[in-house]
Amino acid sequence: MPWLPRAALLWDVVLGFLGTAAFLIDLGADLWAAGQYVLSGRYLWAALVLALLGLASVALQLFSWVWLRADPAGLHEPQPPGRCLALLHLVQLGYLYRCVQGLQQGLLVWQQEASSEFDLAYADFLTMDISMLRLFETFLETTPQLTLVLAIVLQSGRAEPYQWVSICTSFMGISWALLDYHRALRTCLPSKSPLGLGSSVVYFLWNLLLLWPRVLAVALFSALFPYSVALHFLGLWLVLLLWVWLQGTDFMPDARSEWLYRATVATILYFSWFNVAEGHTRGRATIHLVFLLSDSILVAVTWSTHTNWLPSGIPLHVLLPASGLCFLLGLALRLAYYRWLHPSCRWEPDRVDGTRGFRSLEGLQLPHNSRMTRLAQNFFPRVREEEAALPRKEEVNGVL
Repeated sequence: MPWLPRAALLWDVVLGFLGTAAFLIDLGADLWAAGQYVLSGRYLWAALVLALLGLASVALQLFSWVWLRADPAGLHEPQPPGRCLALLHLVQLGYLYRCVQGLQQGLLVWQQEASSEFDLAYADFLTMDISMLRLFETFLETTPQLTLVLAIVLQSGRAEPYQWVSICTSFMGISWALLDYHRALRTCLPSKSPLGLGSSVVYFLWNLLLLWPRVLAVALFSALFPYSVALHFLGLWLVLLLWVWLQGTDFMPDARSEWLYRATVATILYFSWFNVAEGHTRGRATIHLVFLLSDSILVAVTWSTHTNWLPSGIPLHVLLPASGLCFLLGLALRLAYYRWLHPSCRWEPDRVDGTRGFRSLEGLQLPHNSRMTRLAQNFFPRVREEEAALPRKEEVNGVL
């Protein structure tokens, strides 16, 4: 039916708008919390909130600028001159510029009676970059901010209204980024397999349910030992950075920017799983899960000997069992996802020039986001040769 593609395009535009709005609301909530800390004389808390915001924003602008410079010449025309783009990123508006650019392209495609193949491919290209940047922002800023707010609440024994707003917006931002990133990965599939509701819900739930116990563990450790959590993070981060380097990542266009990517991935791995290399995914995921679980258990043992340092109103007898239940449920959903909902693909040879090898009806090369495709190749395994020889079964919404 002709109305189905237009409805899907409109839904993508709405999702893009909501994602941008969620980012701005979360940013406003963090600035509100920092202002309240300053007014109440908690200058260290305010400085930590602003430091996390600043570091995450700088990293986000660097990723955006490096990617724009590495994209094929003429891909983003028309766009502001190079100096204007550099200034936008310098004043920390590069990510928002990309969001606005993505919304404009989405509206352009939706308004066309018959969308051109090039415009559709370019809209996908922009959306994939925005999804990746949103995921980086989530684990560089939103998740640490959530951990910090929870630590402050646990240490003080009460939550102010602005802290509840910050907690709610952080969970909303994390949830949105995880699901949006999964949608972007599924877009990269050669078969263009639609994102099913069932696989989306299961993927979103197992990530969130495994993330929550980890965030609570770090928050409790921060509340009990506020001056030791930096050493804890730095020690684990260095181990994870070494692990990422040993896997031989090749995501960024040059060696220097590749270290920015590795440092970001190490931060993500401190909280959650993120696959950076193709092959042996199950083994690496198991090692990472055991590593984080062991660290969280050690932190829990530390809690048990220092719980008298926390205010008496903190319901640890409820939080700890609930976290354990969340972990077990998240682990069960993760196993179910990889057992029944995780598709294998027949990947084409890698494209490294940012464009596909075939031409559209207009005679133009179609934009192809090789960055996200490389990550999708890591996330979705290749079909084994013995499976490829068998007749293909029908796949509906990611379920065989």
